[in-house]
Amino acid sequence: MTAPVESDLSQVVTHLLKGVLYRDTHDKQWRQLLALRAQVRDYVAVIGLTAVIDEAEGYAFLRSRPDIGEPDGPAIPRLIPRRALSFHVSLLLALLRKRLAEHDAKDGAAKVVLSREQIVEMVRMFLPESSNEARLVEQIDTHITKVKELGFLRQLGDQNLYEVRRILKAFVDGQWLSEFDQRLAEYAATLTGGDES
Repeated sequence: MTAPVESDLSQVVTHLLKGVLYRDTHDKQWRQLLALRAQVRDYVAVIGLTAVIDEAEGYAFLRSRPDIGEPDGPAIPRLIPRRALSFHVSLLLALLRKRLAEHDAKDGAAKVVLSREQIVEMVRMFLPESSNEARLVEQIDTHITKVKELGFLRQLGDQNLYEVRRILKAFVDGQWLSEFDQRLAEYAATLTGGDES
């Protein structure tokens, strides 16, 4: 392996270890990744990771191999921790994923951009009614901030606009969404008293 290729490989792997690599914001590293994809996959496999590269959607990230932590799997410590999400953050992720699916079904535009007010309205219908509107909006803002920190929302120049990042599709698949829909229906029924009979 020549020195420039080693340097490119180190840059790409280091970037992936720090977080998601997006085609639209990391053009040079994206091109390096595509050119070195086999080497990247081999390199990260040694430390128990797999590189997920979605060329169509324009993102790549590292994920722990599924066999890590299994009883008969390799005895490698988990490098990327699992995160337990609160119900409200999961709710927001599910609602954003649904919006992404609806957008893809009817619109050809690549980006889904929502205002803070639109996100607040999406979530509000699933929360118990509150006499303190400001407190409710503040709680939803906290959930928006968490989803942004997780990398599923990107705040645009205008402080009140957010892009739903397409990487959400890799983490919230159809089966997860279906199971969450069922739990959401049960939750909504308890909020409205629909389960009392």
